[in-house]
Amino acid sequence: IGTGYVGLTTGACLAHLGHDVVCADIDEEKVAGLSRGEVPIVEEGLGDLVVEGIANGRLRFVVGSFEAVSDCQAAFLCVPTPQGGDGSVDLSFIETAAAEMAEAMPPDALVVNKSTVPVGSTQVVERVMQRRDVAVVSNPEFLREGSAVQDFLFPDRIVIGSDDRAAAEKVASFYDSVEAPVLITDPASAETIKYASNAFLATKLSFVNALAAVCEGVGADVNDVVKGLGYDRRIGHQYLQPGPGWGGSCFPKDTSALLHIAESGGYDFRFLGGVIAVNEEQFSRVAEKARHAAGGALAGSTVAVWGLTFKAGTDDMRDSPALSVIDRLLADGATVRAFDPTVAAHRGGLDERVEVGTDPLAVCGGAHVLMVLTEWSEFADVEPDDVAALMAGRGLVDTRNLLDRDAWTGRGFDYYGIGR
Repeated sequence: IGTGYVGLTTGACLAHLGHDVVCADIDEEKVAGLSRGEVPIVEEGLGDLVVEGIANGRLRFVVGSFEAVSDCQAAFLCVPTPQGGDGSVDLSFIETAAAEMAEAMPPDALVVNKSTVPVGSTQVVERVMQRRDVAVVSNPEFLREGSAVQDFLFPDRIVIGSDDRAAAEKVASFYDSVEAPVLITDPASAETIKYASNAFLATKLSFVNALAAVCEGVGADVNDVVKGLGYDRRIGHQYLQPGPGWGGSCFPKDTSALLHIAESGGYDFRFLGGVIAVNEEQFSRVAEKARHAAGGALAGSTVAVWGLTFKAGTDDMRDSPALSVIDRLLADGATVRAFDPTVAAHRGGLDERVEVGTDPLAVCGGAHVLMVLTEWSEFADVEPDDVAALMAGRGLVDTRNLLDRDAWTGRGFDYYGIGR
């Protein structure tokens, strides 16, 4: 139920594993497109799995949940859970879907909460459905945008939460052909694992960005520091890449939600509050680098931006750090031109004052500063001489430490990295 990143990936991958899957959505146009094999999001390998599932008859798409669940063994809830103004999670989509499903689900079927939901949500679904013959099980997702298919088919773990052991084992059986540790626990623990995982990853990212600021202050190179740090097997190299800050559809929402959950449980999670504060500070630190690169002020300057999505490999701009930085540039009076490989056809939350170009060089004409805000590998292939011939200034802010610093400084650019 729901064909966003989580629902579509879950449905296509379950069909690939050999199950018969019906994906439901309320958007008729979207359902029609998916039925033709047209995937509306950028996600490596997902389009191929959708086409495969349609071709072999294991995957189909319908409007509304009634037809989808009327003859099912299990219904996976994959609907949006947006964040409220106080950091709490809005469960209205979950409740609406549960109420609709309650009327159509056959006896002894399962409801599987795949959406990221706060502790106690299985009880919310049970209360809405009023179906004692239908068990509700938590099965949180751990999918990274850009590698969601791989993460589903080759996961680090499968987490299942239920007070009904038989129901939990039934959900586990859907993954029999997937090689991964299976943890069966209670619903509250399963739901907490999801939030704790994302909060810890966000913590690592905030830590490395704070460490990068220390490196700048003492003259160290964060790339080498992180390399030495990551060789410690207790720490590892993953999520220790400095950048403009973290964002996306999960980390901001889930860290705020965990803060709210902790508060509801009577604990002041000040540590996590610091993680979020460091991230907000990073957006401003990056904007300050642009000011320095422009000569001390951005008013009247043109800034060329490479990258708008919150990470490479996706077209998702939700809570992208690039947009947070751009908002600060615009507030300081800069003119911003931007290019991203996947943002030609839509603008998401991008300010209407930003001009979107057709290629990396197209946005550099007359620019005083160039900023790299997303780590698309193709940006590293652009020749510095080609950029220098177009720009009015020589300021370069590489927030992903992606470009060859020596090559660009050798062409006269003033290079500002992160922690370098």
